[in-house]
Amino acid sequence: MRGLYAITPEGPGLVAKVRSALEGGIALLQYRTKHGTLDEAKEIARLAREHGVPLIVNDDVQLALKIGADGAHLGRDDGDLAAARKKLKSKILGASCYDQAELARSAVKAGADYVAFGSVFASPTKPGAVRAPLSLFRNDFGVPKCAIGGITLANAPQVIAAGADLLAVISDLFDAADIAARARAYGKLFT
Repeated sequence: MRGLYAITPEGPGLVAKVRSALEGGIALLQYRTKHGTLDEAKEIARLAREHGVPLIVNDDVQLALKIGADGAHLGRDDGDLAAARKKLKSKILGASCYDQAELARSAVKAGADYVAFGSVFASPTKPGAVRAPLSLFRNDFGVPKCAIGGITLANAPQVIAAGADLLAVISDLFDAADIAARARAYGKLFT
């Protein structure tokens, strides 16, 4: 797992935006919504499969299983990682670890396939989120490390240089005038 990890925004036109991101080239796609429908989730899963990109569902192991997603991502309050690992079997399990290396080590022991830290920068999506120092990415947890929060094309190189394998991006990708071109630009940072 290495590259741009597109995290879906809330709002209208999501399927078209996701299609553009997939066409631009992304490593992973996370369906993250509080107001989505099952039909929307199924359509996004279909698009991801069509483009050969793993789809991860945020906060909802049951939905991930229902739509045939490739995995789920859980935060601190979204359920037990070990229980999720059993339900997901060999599917991908990601874990939010905020600003805590110890939380990442525990997540890996519980079966997480990648660990996410953030907010690495001030984030328009979660302005009150705890800030995670770039030094966290120097640790070797034995799984890929994902950075999230306020990532832009301008600050992405320093996050990659710090040791992040995945860049989870919402606003800087999905608010771009040309989403596919923005995805391609992020992809070039990993070559």
